[in-house]
Amino acid sequence: MTLSLRHARVRYGPLEALHGVTLAAPGPGLTVLLGRNGSGRTTALRALAGTVPLSGGAVVWDGTDVSRMPAYERARRGLCLVPERQAVFGSLTVHENLELAARDYDFALDAYPQLRPLLQRRPGTLSGGEQRMLALSRALLARARVVLVDEPAQGMSPTVAARTYELLAASDACVVVAEQRLPPGLQGRATVLVYELRRGAVEFSGEAGEWERRAGAGRTARGPGAAHRRGSSPSG
Repeated sequence: MTLSLRHARVRYGPLEALHGVTLAAPGPGLTVLLGRNGSGRTTALRALAGTVPLSGGAVVWDGTDVSRMPAYERARRGLCLVPERQAVFGSLTVHENLELAARDYDFALDAYPQLRPLLQRRPGTLSGGEQRMLALSRALLARARVVLVDEPAQGMSPTVAARTYELLAASDACVVVAEQRLPPGLQGRATVLVYELRRGAVEFSGEAGEWERRAGAGRTARGPGAAHRRGSSPSG
């Protein structure tokens, strides 16, 4: 199974956020969309989910053009989007949020035992990291065919973040995540695909190990004084 963008363009009013982006995320597998704020990584994720319309190009799922398929229909067919914010039902308890995803949610409590004492609390009383654990638990319990996550480990401790990426990498779904930096636990993994976006276009595509070698070569070429040289300006 593969979910892909083909020459995708997205506009927000007069501004174009994606400039003909092409990428393919296989499943099962983990694909990372890397980029700074404003790079287009979140817009690409939303385009795959159908929550923003394309102004050009196509979204293709298993060989079928689903560009005109609404987000709710993609969800019915097994696509789950976990946005950066408002990813859980605030009016329900943690227990109720989990139960909506699956009657038996022991898997979630095994994955994130931190949630066990919080079952009767509402998400608004949780920390940012605890809310992300809850949102990701719901996505994993749903056994979706495609899981799209914007910054999965936001607010988590390094240990919990590493556990989160182990869970995502082990999933039998097509998993696509948007991140500013490649998480340490994924660095060097040949099975992880990386697309680096910059200003709405793909700057790099390849395996995580290849991205690491490329990034390392760039740091070596710049040398230890590069940051100082970039920050300096001629006097007068």
